[in-house]
Amino acid sequence: MKKSIAALAIGTALVLGLGACSASGTGATSSDNTGVSAQVDAALAALKGQVLSVGPNGEKPSGFDTTTLTDAEVTKIKAGKFKAAIVMHYAGNDWSTAQVEGLKSEFTRLGIEVVAVTDANFKPEQQVSDIETVLALKPDLIVSIPTDPVATAKAYAQARDAGVKLVFMDNVPAGFVGGKDYVSVVSADNKGNGVVSAHLLAKALGGKGKIGLVFHDADFFVTKQRYEGFKETIALYPGIEIVEEKGIGGPDFAGDAQAATTALLTKNPDLAGIWGVWDVPAEGIMAAARESGRTDIKIATEDLGTNVAIALAKNELIVGLGAQSPFDQGVAEARLGAASLIGKTGIPTFVALGALPVTHENVLDAWKQVYHIDAPASISSIYKK
Repeated sequence: MKKSIAALAIGTALVLGLGACSASGTGATSSDNTGVSAQVDAALAALKGQVLSVGPNGEKPSGFDTTTLTDAEVTKIKAGKFKAAIVMHYAGNDWSTAQVEGLKSEFTRLGIEVVAVTDANFKPEQQVSDIETVLALKPDLIVSIPTDPVATAKAYAQARDAGVKLVFMDNVPAGFVGGKDYVSVVSADNKGNGVVSAHLLAKALGGKGKIGLVFHDADFFVTKQRYEGFKETIALYPGIEIVEEKGIGGPDFAGDAQAATTALLTKNPDLAGIWGVWDVPAEGIMAAARESGRTDIKIATEDLGTNVAIALAKNELIVGLGAQSPFDQGVAEARLGAASLIGKTGIPTFVALGALPVTHENVLDAWKQVYHIDAPASISSIYKK
């Protein structure tokens, strides 16, 4: 309830403030832009420390701190000589890489052997095969993210029925219940990331203009939350109009997004901004914008991948995004799975880490926070001061 009241207060403040900014007329003025900027800054400040998302079955979020293990628990886990497998939906971006690195790092600390890391290339049939292959290695724990909650459910049920503990990233199989069919699901605040990206796009547009959306056209829980968070928030800015939306299904998300954006720009030459559901589609949006000579377009997205970080560092095309903490999410997943292997009770069934607003101004610091390392030279060396 506290979270809902806070979110309502943020929205109410935005509506009142924006109404005051736009009451004097429809033309964009310096005063309008200043008012929108102030309202966005206030909204983002109010969001700090909050998680707006709920779990796949409506669970309230627990924080990263709830995954901490005691020294005695770590000793017990090490003595178990457990084995784990990591079954990914696809490995095509920095998010997946950081998740796997976080998992491996924590599994090493806990003395758990990683027997397999698979990549389904976002194909459900491949992931089903991956699960069957992994089960032959007799893991005690599988950490995974379903490509499709329905098509993969039977394979995950086979693992569950074999006594394998399951921890999920973001998405869960259809019909699965936390604490019964799986240990826990760990996610970012995906709704919050959608909210953040909407505010940052509105700020870059000065609260006015026509925009297009490139969304994930699939039954995927977390990308739906991003889409909902973005649309609910951008609606608070009456001067911004969504004129068209394009869905993409992958697995060539960058290519699909480039084609969708080309169509958007051709049909709507006065488009001022575009939202992309995560960084890989945003790469395709940038490619289409450059190809169309629309380097003035404002693009907002989620996830701090290398290519969008380079654009932010250059202060080109990408105006802002909501970032996850995939390395820390991987650490949390490893801890929760390990805790279940030693019979720990009271394990939270949904853990979520808050959204991080990223703009040109803080992209280097954000990279270090997200990935636990300094930004690579490909980003830091081209930062436009």
